[in-house]
Amino acid sequence: MSTETPTIPAETARHVIWTFGEQGGYRPGTFTMKLLELLAYADRDHTARLAIAYPVEAEAVRMAKYDSDGIDRLKRIAGAA
Repeated sequence: MSTETPTIPAETARHVIWTFGEQGGYRPGTFTMKLLELLAYADRDHTARLAIAYPVEAEAVRMAKYDSDGIDRLKRIAGAA
């Protein structure tokens, strides 16, 4: 298992921003929307399990959920700030 933080692409950042109802994002496709919603509702243990298969998405959602500046950081990645 990697201990490196994955690089979050602008598109993923925009999708997560939209998932959390913030300005500057846009709606992903159905699968990605459901995945991000699942990650948004998941507790830390289930998030860690999902992160094995979807490390970038899990990290972006983790930032939005738990980092005090997570949404702002995602907006900067997305080019929306």
